[in-house]
Amino acid sequence: MQLDSKDRELLNLIQTAFPVSPTPYADLGHALGMSEDEVLARLARLKEGKVIRRLGGIFDSRRLGYKGTLCAMRVPEERVDEVAEVVNSYLEVTHNYLRDHSYNMWFTALALSEDRLQEILDEIKTRTGIEEIITLPARKIYKIEVKFNVSEVQDADGRD
Repeated sequence: MQLDSKDRELLNLIQTAFPVSPTPYADLGHALGMSEDEVLARLARLKEGKVIRRLGGIFDSRRLGYKGTLCAMRVPEERVDEVAEVVNSYLEVTHNYLRDHSYNMWFTALALSEDRLQEILDEIKTRTGIEEIITLPARKIYKIEVKFNVSEVQDADGRD
């Protein structure tokens, strides 16, 4: 996917200064010299082109009262899709991914209480028949803030 200079400016801006206002896309357009419709069209194209996976806020779930944990399961290769469908059916599951490890399915879950979190894990065990789910709650939180300066990135053909 080819990115022009306006795409790059937009990508940099949404990472560093997304407006918190009733009209954020119009505000982005104003800052970039384009219309709200053009901003929305560019974002849709960037998402469709898989440059953007998602666009949304990041909240501190602990401050909002949530309890969370990282979980790991051993899932037979032939059951990965089936088990992933069960795990992903819970709104409380925020990420689910495969790893090249004996514990090959890892997911994170957030719930409003420890009881609800345990209920979800118990239901996953029952629905999948996989009895062992390792839970790895965070002991210390590290905030890694990564911003990609896409103005300095060249396209695959070497063009800016």
